[in-house]
Amino acid sequence: MAELPKVDLESKDLVAERIEQIKALFPEIVTEGEGTVDFEKLRLILGDEIEEGDERYAFIWPGKADAIRQSQTPSRATLKPMPSQSVNWNDTKNLYIEGDNLEAMKLLLRGYFGKVKVIFTDPPYNTGHDFVYKDTFGDSLEGYREQVGLTGQANADTSGRYHTNWLTMMYPRLRLARELLSDDGLIFICIDDNEHANLQKICDEVFGDANRIATIIWQHSIQPKGYLSGFSVHHNEILVYQKSENYELQALERKPEDNKAYSNPDNDPKGPWRSGDVRNALYRPNLIYDVITPSGKVIKPCPNGWRWSRETMAEKIASGEIIFSADETRIIRKIYLSSLEGRAPETIWFGKDVGTTRSAMTEIKDLFGDSVFDTPKPTTLIEQALQLVGGNDYCVLDFFSGSSATAEAVMKANAKDGGTRQFIMIQLDEKTAENSRAQKNGYPTITSIGEERIRRAGKRILGKGTNGTQQLNFDANDPGVDVGFRVLRLDESCIELPDEGKLLIDRIKPGCTDLDIIFEMMLKWGLELTYPIEEDEIEGYPIYSIAYDELICCMQPGLTTDVLEAIAARKPRRVFLLDSVIDDSIKLNALQIFKRVEEHTQQKIDLRTV
Repeated sequence: MAELPKVDLESKDLVAERIEQIKALFPEIVTEGEGTVDFEKLRLILGDEIEEGDERYAFIWPGKADAIRQSQTPSRATLKPMPSQSVNWNDTKNLYIEGDNLEAMKLLLRGYFGKVKVIFTDPPYNTGHDFVYKDTFGDSLEGYREQVGLTGQANADTSGRYHTNWLTMMYPRLRLARELLSDDGLIFICIDDNEHANLQKICDEVFGDANRIATIIWQHSIQPKGYLSGFSVHHNEILVYQKSENYELQALERKPEDNKAYSNPDNDPKGPWRSGDVRNALYRPNLIYDVITPSGKVIKPCPNGWRWSRETMAEKIASGEIIFSADETRIIRKIYLSSLEGRAPETIWFGKDVGTTRSAMTEIKDLFGDSVFDTPKPTTLIEQALQLVGGNDYCVLDFFSGSSATAEAVMKANAKDGGTRQFIMIQLDEKTAENSRAQKNGYPTITSIGEERIRRAGKRILGKGTNGTQQLNFDANDPGVDVGFRVLRLDESCIELPDEGKLLIDRIKPGCTDLDIIFEMMLKWGLELTYPIEEDEIEGYPIYSIAYDELICCMQPGLTTDVLEAIAARKPRRVFLLDSVIDDSIKLNALQIFKRVEEHTQQKIDLRTV
């Protein structure tokens, strides 16, 4: 009986992929016959690179092994499309995902592996009152469903596993975040003093301590607190890591206040300048020499020597970059404003420049008319982070997206510079607190707030106001930025697994639509989830074309050999045939038809069913 290859219904298996990479690098470690890895032989090959002995530096906690396994266990879940909750469904490049971020990021691995250039996220700070995910190993989706029914699930500081619960929650999510990050990408993680030290330790392990770019101190509050029992805390930290050394730090835009030190007292044709240091910070004996002024006076070297060689110093004097005081006793170096392309980012970000918690709350009130979310981040803070990244056409991920401040910041940045940045927001659809302002205003979940914020912020960016809670349907031809988003919801697979030894004729679960199946196929085939989806007909047979024949899906009865021939003639990259609508004859014909096209075009066509 003819058999078509099956679609792999699990998310990307990182462990299996890494093992295959090791085998390719060291083929001599593959055991004969079984094809498994001989790690003892690998240790011998690596020699001195293997650390021996029981004593070594490591950050461990109870539950770390489970946390690692959580990040490595593939998911069989899916993301179901929710067009009615979305904005500009057909044309947007943005995503909003409702569900547990651990499962969601696993599902994104095939299509978005190494494609996210910026991650800005604001996880729970583990203050004893905020929500901390409690993953259930072995059935993550079921564990997620249990959490969705909870309100304000806290990790009490009286718990004996107070810090370890938080670490076990964060670790697998950071490992998956690193897989999604591009080689030239950056991740910004907001935190406070409660878990800053622990977060830095696990980030050093996941990203490598050599890839820690900075710890930014963000002044989140300007007003002093009204108590004297301790320090008045005015800051949070933002840990910044690069994926690899391919990242290039971008300068910040210079503001008028950055240029106050520059003037042009001598009418230099090169424009305003300020004086700079001519001394060397370190002792350099080869840079210790006398400088002769135009009138022949001698200026003795500074203790560590000059910044430049004798030849370079002469060139700078000749060009006018180095001048002398009127009495020729001092050397003056000119740093020209025209030579500066921007401002170097600093590790302290003041609230007056990037916003505060209070200004973030004002943004929420302006959009919603009330404080429907308690802990937003100011969009100006996130926009400053985006300025450190080169270009304006890349993907931004926030996997603890909360009120969707990151999405609004991305849209604002695009509106300012004409960019085409895209966002992916992931948020657990946890309930808002009973009798909270959110519930009183009609927002039963955090996701309902996040989605509505994007709608309202988008409407404001397009100059259409912010009032009204109705679904907004933007015209696809609206000028300006992409303010739409596709909403997807984490759910169980649409494909039923047959019991061992039993035949299952129709493997599609009741209630699943064609669009649900299409998105599951896009996920499992590694296609981006914002690709266009078009209904079409071939020889009178209805098909779905994804990304202009990148994938063609056939899910209706009536498939014939003529239709298969016509599909093959369009040279798709992938073809999905629903098993319940094809018989053995069609399967055999499909295999022969597509094999013949492959041989003729030398282009692989991936033909699969479920």
